[in-house]
Amino acid sequence: MKYTHGFISATGNEWLSTEEGKLSVDVLESNDEIIVRSAIAGVRAEDLEITLSDDTITIRGNRGHGCEALSNEQLHVQECHWGTFSRTIILPCHVDGENVDATLKRGILTVTMEKSEREKTVPVLEID
Repeated sequence: MKYTHGFISATGNEWLSTEEGKLSVDVLESNDEIIVRSAIAGVRAEDLEITLSDDTITIRGNRGHGCEALSNEQLHVQECHWGTFSRTIILPCHVDGENVDATLKRGILTVTMEKSEREKTVPVLEID
């Protein structure tokens, strides 16, 4: 699993391709953390890339088919997405990019991010 912390280019349209699958996610918030979970069965950790930038997280990956198609097979229904997928999520608050943990266990990806304390109060000065 590759994790990078940096800027995501707004002009990089490669993740907007119609051939790419869209990852389903759950986003949870506790007092101290933001947690992103996704069921991504059939994906190995080395086939994932997670990028965090300010208040967004992008998860990209590739799910290989793993099966050979036989020449006499006829496809009737195809609901499973095979190939590349990604999802960019705007987080509900700022997180600390240095305190991120990503685990893949039994096909469930869990990314845990510690909230950062960026909210500051601004004093109001009264001027006569």
